[in-house]
Amino acid sequence: MVRKGHSKLGISAQCRSLGIHRSGLYYSPRGETELNLELMRLMDEHYLYHPEKGAKRMHVWLTRDKGYKVSKNRIERLYYRVMGLRAV
Repeated sequence: MVRKGHSKLGISAQCRSLGIHRSGLYYSPRGETELNLELMRLMDEHYLYHPEKGAKRMHVWLTRDKGYKVSKNRIERLYYRVMGLRAV
């Protein structure tokens, strides 16, 4: 909706009229890291066979059985917010 080469209105005026912040035009979200993608793949495969496991037990499985050194907070974020999984 905001055009950079607009002849009458500058970017600031266009953003002001739309009610958006100018910094939002230049922000590009970062993707997930390779480690996070690998962890999500492992959790997804494991969840198919063990849907009763929540994020805490998934963290235990990844750290003890698989040998990953990751924090519980990272696993909770990936499990609940990114992947949208819930224990059954």
